[in-house]
Formats: sequence, C-alpha cells, structure tokens
Amino acid sequence: MDTPVSKQLNIVVPAYRWHSQTFLNVLDGISEQNAFKRIDEKTNHVVWMAGNFVNTRYSLGWVLGLREEDPYSSLFFQAKALDENLSYPSLQQLKESFHKISLLVYQKLLAATDEQLEKKFPIGMDVLFFEENILNFIGMSIGRADYLCGQMGLMRRILGYAGVKYNVDEALNY
Repeated sequence: MDTPVSKQLNIVVPAYRWHSQTFLNVLDGISEQNAFKRIDEKTNHVVWMAGNFVNTRYSLGWVLGLREEDPYSSLFFQAKALDENLSYPSLQQLKESFHKISLLVYQKLLAATDEQLEKKFPIGMDVLFFEENILNFIGMSIGRADYLCGQMGLMRRILGYAGVKYNVDEALNY
C-alpha cells in the first residue's frame, strides 16, 4: 500500500482507491441508453452522477495544484443541476476522463504535506465547526464520492441490473 507524506491522509488514500474500484464496478454493464434514463423525471441520470463524480476528482486535483481541466466542467462543476436541453458525454467518455485525472490526483494526495493541507480554502459553507481548508475539502470530496457511488448503485437496481459487485482490479493502482 502506498503511504502518503501526511499521516492526515492515511484514511483518505485507501478510501480514494476504493472509490476508484467502486466507480468502475457500479458502472459495469450499464448500457449507454440506460445511463440516460431518469426515474419519473425526478432523478438525475447515471451519466450526470458519473460526470459529477469525475468532476469532483478534477476539483480535488485543482485544489491540490493540478491544472488539468475537466472537458465537461460546464455540465458538472459544483453539482450543476441536470439540464435536459444540454448534450451530455457518454459513459465511455466519462470513464476516459476518470482514468486521465484519477492517477494524477492520487499522486498529489500521496505527496501532500501537512502544511499544504492546512492552507485555507474557502468553500463558502460558513459553518462554525467546519474549518475551510484543503484537508477538509478533501474530506468533503470523499463524502461526495460515497454519496454518488451510492446513488449510482441504487439506479443500477432500479434499472434492472444486478447489485454492485465488489471486485478489485489489482492493476488499478489509483
């Protein structure tokens, strides 16, 4: 297992890697057609959820100093609401973006120092018990990934697919 420079990320690194595995497992077998289905026009579709997951990784990378641009940022940045009038990328395109950014962010997580993690980073929450810094933004990103994987897992079942498998691809090292 890789060891981060900052011990503060000892719990984050395995969670990040687990989310990488889960993201691919939760999307496994979902057709492009079904990925755009909504339930009673009330839910987001799987493509929106997957796109938001990938965009969260780009945002995390940006906060950690990467300057990689999400090609679909205009659709997903800060959980922008689903707009049926817009054209969304395919699951395959989102998976390609996922693979492109995920390793880079993982490397930045491993290299992050305590000093870097303590830097102020305004999120705009204005909550007394929540210090707005890079470390807590990372924590919020991990929480967001959990939420989105859960939502996609639920959509799998609603769309008639088997539940998520928890297979581990040992070659996926991020």
